[in-house]
Amino acid sequence: MSTPQTPRTFGATSTTAEVIDGVDLHGRRAVVTGASSGIGVETARALAAAGADVTLAVRDTDAGARVAARLEAELPPSSGKLTVGRLDLSDRSTVAAFVAAWSGPLHILVNNAGVMAPPEISRTADGREWQFTVNHLGHFALATGLHPVLAAANGARVVSLSSIGHLFSPVVFDDLDYRYRPYDPWTSYGQSKSATSLFAVGAAERWADDGITTNAVMPGNVGATSLGRNMDPQQVAAVIAAGELALPPEKSVEQGAATSVLMAASPTVEGVTGRYYEDCAEAKPVAERAGTVTGVAPYALDRDNAARLWTVSEAFIR
Repeated sequence: MSTPQTPRTFGATSTTAEVIDGVDLHGRRAVVTGASSGIGVETARALAAAGADVTLAVRDTDAGARVAARLEAELPPSSGKLTVGRLDLSDRSTVAAFVAAWSGPLHILVNNAGVMAPPEISRTADGREWQFTVNHLGHFALATGLHPVLAAANGARVVSLSSIGHLFSPVVFDDLDYRYRPYDPWTSYGQSKSATSLFAVGAAERWADDGITTNAVMPGNVGATSLGRNMDPQQVAAVIAAGELALPPEKSVEQGAATSVLMAASPTVEGVTGRYYEDCAEAKPVAERAGTVTGVAPYALDRDNAARLWTVSEAFIR
């Protein structure tokens, strides 16, 4: 596993335009999940502007089509082509259909879609806890299903969006679906984002010989997204007031998507794999959650945890 470090030319305030500047992605193909709003749209815009043909993988294809049309009107003529594909990460059949419909090499996969802290527990049709399914299992099924076409690209990159929220909980292997413990929206979100990071670690171990790099990223505190659409505002305010949730400084959408774009396309991180990045740099380990607004918990990068999660996830998606 290669371990070069990102030069300190980018940071918390860097934008997608800055990290993609001078990068030529013509001839490359990319998939960005959740690209109908927020940082997903900005990630797709930046990759397309650099010349990549980008598929917006979205649950609402009408919304995706509107985004694609708007981006096409804004992007320069040299930009890559934009297409829209249906993908509902909570529905295994749409993930399978998306994978089956894809042909030819895939150079960039950005697992961007996600949900955050719905106040009441929801379950998918097959009984899985909804937040863990959307944030981790759906993306796991997508990435592993697309593995052959990623390998065919000879140098593909996979980027998975985690969060500082992973500090709310490790992956609780004995009760992933909240069958025994009371549901809590924040520990549920936390374990799903720990799982997102562990996926990057597990895929890095398994896919290195295929030339695929996989990394997790923390976009930052980006207010202008739909991630919190299922949250209870009063509950969030109470958590913040109690000091249980610390937030880093707010970022613009262009700043929030910068770390995703960096890991998806920049030559400065060529060969980096199995890592957790934030503010366009590798995150430092943290020992506890209290007062923390940056960094990564050791359990979210633990290879044994990653191997166990991989085995569990494979069993869940069969």
